[in-house]
Amino acid sequence: MVDTLDLKIIESLKVNSRTSFVEIGKQIGLSPSSVRERVQKLEDTEVIKGYNVQLDNKKLGFGLEVFIMFKLFSGKLKIFCDDLNQFPEIYEVYRITGTHNIFMKVVLIDQLHLQQFIDRLLVYGEPTTHLILSDLKDL
Repeated sequence: MVDTLDLKIIESLKVNSRTSFVEIGKQIGLSPSSVRERVQKLEDTEVIKGYNVQLDNKKLGFGLEVFIMFKLFSGKLKIFCDDLNQFPEIYEVYRITGTHNIFMKVVLIDQLHLQQFIDRLLVYGEPTTHLILSDLKDL
């Protein structure tokens, strides 16, 4: 079971996963060793599945981010899933309900790259593309 102290640790790590156990302990009133033990337990039980790095895609040369709603052709789901590793541009991908059955966040260099990416998708289904103008959480 996860208790309120575990939830406070998780919140601190969500803000900055590199926060030290000493700092987290100061924030929630626990010793660093107690924080370490709790984090280890959260990792062992896979409540915490891992840690990641947030990148500035524009600084890496990828100036275009889009959401693509994708309606796969009948019988193409398994083939598309098997071929996902051929699409490094796909940052996130989900199977969803509704008219479309795939939702993707895609990171691209520019509009030409988007056009080429869509052309590669057309063998699997019908994409509907939405340009991301801004992330409202960053404003």
